[in-house]
Amino acid sequence: MQFRPNPSLGVPIYLQLMEQVKHAIETGALRPGEQLPGIRPLAEELVINPNTVAKAYRELEHEGVIELRHGAGAFAARTGQPKKVTDKVRAGQAIVAAAVERLHARGLTDDEIRRLFEAELAGLTRVVKAGGRSG
Repeated sequence: MQFRPNPSLGVPIYLQLMEQVKHAIETGALRPGEQLPGIRPLAEELVINPNTVAKAYRELEHEGVIELRHGAGAFAARTGQPKKVTDKVRAGQAIVAAAVERLHARGLTDDEIRRLFEAELAGLTRVVKAGGRSG
């Protein structure tokens, strides 16, 4: 499991980290009861402040996504996500995989595809906040 926050997105790093942990749980990359990386090692790996990782972990614990065990670390919550959400994410994953495959076939690189997805999501976010369509 690898986390990759992107400072150029304009989204706070701790929120990106939270979304990536949730995604890892929803897709089964992180299973209930499985341990997450420690705060300091993850902060060093991502070259971010340990307080940023700690904030993300505290928020995830508050949401019931992870469990923090004093002296033992952070673990994916045993309750997990509802099956409906997991199925929805897996269906979305298939759509994204097909889109990525088609874009690769047109000669786009992984970085170009990533930028397209990020730009599209950023555009949708602006439209929703402005009172336009919802997603």
